[in-house]
Amino acid sequence: MAEETQTPTSFHPADSNGDGKVSKTEEAMYLEFKRKELEDQDAMRDAQRKMAWFALGGMLLYPFAVVLAVLFGLEQASKILGDMAATYFVAVAGIVAAFFGAQAFSKGK
Repeated sequence: MAEETQTPTSFHPADSNGDGKVSKTEEAMYLEFKRKELEDQDAMRDAQRKMAWFALGGMLLYPFAVVLAVLFGLEQASKILGDMAATYFVAVAGIVAAFFGAQAFSKGK
């Protein structure tokens, strides 16, 4: 008869060696990993929030750049900024919409 290996019926993610028991070392490593994971998620959310607000601020300040270029007599610069405006506003609006849409979706879960 073939030997049967007995596997634990319950699995805990902190049990890194698979012996069915969670030692103090395994528990400490697991808690440290979870803490780092939460810190990384928090940092990612902060970075996304800053990016969205920076993009929104740029979108609101863009027209002032065109006006300043005209005031300083930089006609070529104002023309280039005016020509870029349509693409810029669509791209930035997409970034901002994606951020706020993801926030609304995650709160709806």
